[in-house]
Amino acid sequence: MNLANKIKKERQKQGLSQEMLAENSGLSLRTIQRIEKEESIPTGDSLKKIAKAFNFTVDELADWEIIEDRGYLKSLNLSALLFIFFPLLSILLPSLLWILKKGKIKDLNETGKSLLNFQITWNIVLFLGLILMFMSSKTGLLSFGAGLITLFIGLMYILNLISIIINSSRVMKGKKVKYLFKIKFIN
Repeated sequence: MNLANKIKKERQKQGLSQEMLAENSGLSLRTIQRIEKEESIPTGDSLKKIAKAFNFTVDELADWEIIEDRGYLKSLNLSALLFIFFPLLSILLPSLLWILKKGKIKDLNETGKSLLNFQITWNIVLFLGLILMFMSSKTGLLSFGAGLITLFIGLMYILNLISIIINSSRVMKGKKVKYLFKIKFIN
């Protein structure tokens, strides 16, 4: 459905006449008529005003339908596997994928937030563990030694790997992700 038809359909759905939409948006009646008849394409400013009159964002008006794409959600989860090469990549690539399609794919916002909160928490704990390991090996102040911290870091990697695989599988089955052990940094 093109933009003109979307605007007309939403106007009718909300029980607005063209005159009422013109008044609510601050545009002229003739502008609304020309847009709906596809005689003109709304400018960015006109689109903002129409979206505001409908109580929508411009993105919601322009990208009307939210699609279901389990493959994209799976790719989002699997992109965090880059932690294997460099831990911060498990935040950077999923953030980019989330932002690119935010609001366009069903459950993407919830999945992205959950994944990123988990990855941020995981990175913080990992780096704190590395700092403790470094301090322990250099100063000898910590009695538990570097071996225990190395084991801890290995277990952290296994936890991350298993969490990503399980949640990728959950997404493909149409279930919501469940990343445990996370702090809500992104609401």
